Formats: sequence, structure tokens, C-alpha cells
Amino acid sequence: MSGAKMEKEFGGRRGHGPGAMPELLAPAGDMERLEAAVRYGADAVYLAGKDYGMRAAPGNFTPEELVRGVELCHQQGVRVYVTCNTLPRNAELEAMPRFLEHCAQAGVDGFIISDLGVLALAKRHAPQVERHVSTQTGIVNYAAAQACWELGAKRVVLAREVPLTEIRGIRERIPPEMELEAFAHGSMCVSFSGRCLLSNYMTGRDANRGQCAQPCRWEYTLTEKQRPDQHFPIIQGQEGTYILNSNDLRMIQHIPAMVEAGVSSLKIEGRAKSAYYVACVTAAYRRAIDFFASHPGEALPPEILEETEKISHRAYSPGFYFGGEPGQTPDRSQYTRKYQLAAVSGGRAGQYVKLYERNRFCRGDLADVLQPGREPFTIRLEELYNQDWEPIEAAPHAEMLVYWKTDAEVGQGAYLRIRRE
Repeated sequence: MSGAKMEKEFGGRRGHGPGAMPELLAPAGDMERLEAAVRYGADAVYLAGKDYGMRAAPGNFTPEELVRGVELCHQQGVRVYVTCNTLPRNAELEAMPRFLEHCAQAGVDGFIISDLGVLALAKRHAPQVERHVSTQTGIVNYAAAQACWELGAKRVVLAREVPLTEIRGIRERIPPEMELEAFAHGSMCVSFSGRCLLSNYMTGRDANRGQCAQPCRWEYTLTEKQRPDQHFPIIQGQEGTYILNSNDLRMIQHIPAMVEAGVSSLKIEGRAKSAYYVACVTAAYRRAIDFFASHPGEALPPEILEETEKISHRAYSPGFYFGGEPGQTPDRSQYTRKYQLAAVSGGRAGQYVKLYERNRFCRGDLADVLQPGREPFTIRLEELYNQDWEPIEAAPHAEMLVYWKTDAEVGQGAYLRIRRE
């Protein structure tokens, strides 16, 4: 993107419409992850109640937690979108109006919806709340987006399969007030926008009601009818194959291209992932968006890109955005883990910083510190003491309290990572 174009697209103000910076939308699987998203720079979060969300695994939010979460977000100028994106059965619809009304009373800013019936119910029972059409709906063209607008949707979350050239075409043919949201980072589903029946068939867990067992990540072998107990490797020299294992999406270095195509909200996948994952990826994309806004036409600095390597992830790809496909890693399903979360800071106690162990670390380790409002930095862990103030060489126990003597500015909630590659 040219410098002039970049200045036009990143106009220095956050929001929606021509010249606005893109919204950074982060996942919040529970209150801890919501707080991480807010502290590390999200403009908006998306979350679910105990029902109707496509991720049943995370804790999600009780009615009371939802009220507190919305209040916390709004105090920081962060918007809240509630996912109602399962495909509910008849019996499940009975409680839907009450849920929608509670969300509206709590002050949520938008619903993410995939079912036309739920879209109509939201318009009737919570008319003041924006309606966003979920990626589960499979919006891949301007006619579908226009139809959603006419049904009362403010935004559509585009299917992951849409390349940037076609997103540009959609943007040109829909009302300027309508917003386009697209995934920028995270796991990719091997099936069309998540509409997979493998989980239903193999485990009885309905993927379209938030219960996917992710059989696409399992190891598969080939069997012959007359030899049911004999398993043949599909890849020569391997024990088996992860034939459905899609690579992860990463578009952090291509944010200007997404904005130029007309995407107004950049979405991070990961409601089922850890608070550290949310913090690290949100912080990286926040830095990237701000960098591109102030350095039009320049390439993303490698240290920002490197932050996306400090979480567990599969092989990265740009997904379908440039006309190719995400690719697969059929020889393994394990995550790449170059860095390991070692500890979380509990704040300062005099000359010491309190650390709560997450994975074993030792005196002399070089720690990489991530905290809000600052660029990550590295520092050596020189003096460590246990809770009885005895010097220690290592912190081997989960949740162990460690006192670290240091003058470094390490605030409460900071994450310490150690390279383990």
C-alpha cells in the first residue's frame, strides 16, 4: 500500500467508516481473558453466555459476570459483542428472548448471530443492540451481505474462504454504513466456515452448537477391510497422518492490505485459548495497527512479528486472503512452542517482584517480559527466593510463589516468557 493510501485508510482515529483505524476485536472466553484483552489493547471483545455460543469449552459468562464484564469494558472504552451463533433447536429458542433482553439491559454493543430466527428475535427483543451476522452464515458475496443489511444487520463477519480481491468487491457494492469483519489470526477450520459434521458423526458432539471435538486434529491411518487390526501409514516413514490438520492464520504483516480491501474489524480467534494467548496476540496486533498508522508504507518490524511466535501455534499461513489456501501439516498436529510461559507477576513487594510459577524456571534464565503499555524486554533472573525468603536455584512447582529481586519495572499481571526452542 502506498504512503498516501495508508494515510487515507488509517486516519488516526478509531471507529468505523472512511478513514477510521480498524477495530481490533479480541476473544474473551471468561473474565480473566476479558481482562487480558482489555489491558493489552483490544478495541472490542467478543464473548458468550452459558448458552448459544459456538465455544462450549471455555468458562463463558454467567448473567452476573456478563454485567460486570460489560461495565469493565465500557469503563475503558471497549465494546462488547455477545455470540449467539449456534444453530439452536426449537426447545432452545424458548429461553432466547429472555437471554437477549438480559444482554441488552447489561449494555452489550452487539450480537453475533448465524441463525435467521435468532436475527429476527434479536431485532424484536433487543432492538437497540447492533446485529452482526456470524462467519457461520457463510457470507462470501455482496448480494448476501446486502440481504443481511436489509434484514437489519449492521455488520457481517465474512467467511474465512473469501480472498481480499473479493472482499474489495463486496465493500464496493454494499452500503457505506455497513461494516465488514474478518479473521486476522488464529486456528483455521478445515471445513467451510466451521460447518463440519465430523464431530457429530464420530463423537455425537454437535459442532454447530459449540461442542466440536476437533476430529480434524486427530491422527489417522489407513486400514484394509480384511485386516481391520492392521494400520497402514498414509505418509511413508510416518506412524500416521493428520490429513485434515489445517495451518493457522496470521495476517499481522498484511494488515494494510486487509484495511485497503475494506475490512473494518480485525478479529482474533481464540475464546478457548489461555489469557496469556489473548494478551500476547492482542498486544502484537495493537502494536502492528499503531505502527502502520504512524509508518505508512513501511514493513512490519520483525520484533512485532516475532511476538506471534511466542505463543503455541501451528504452522502459519495467510489463509485464503491472497488467492491460495491455508495449507496443512499432515505429519503432526502438535503445536510449535518456541517460548514457554514461566510466570505471572503479582506486583512489587519492596525490592522484589512476586512471581507465580506457571512452568519451571531457574536462576539465570533470560526472561522475556510482556506487560501493557510497554514494548517487551528481556532480563536475567538473577536472585530468586521462595516464600520463606530462602535463596533457590529453580521454581519447579505449579503456582509456586517466588520473590525475584530486581529494579526492573515489572507490574502486576506481567507475563514472563522463556525461550525453550
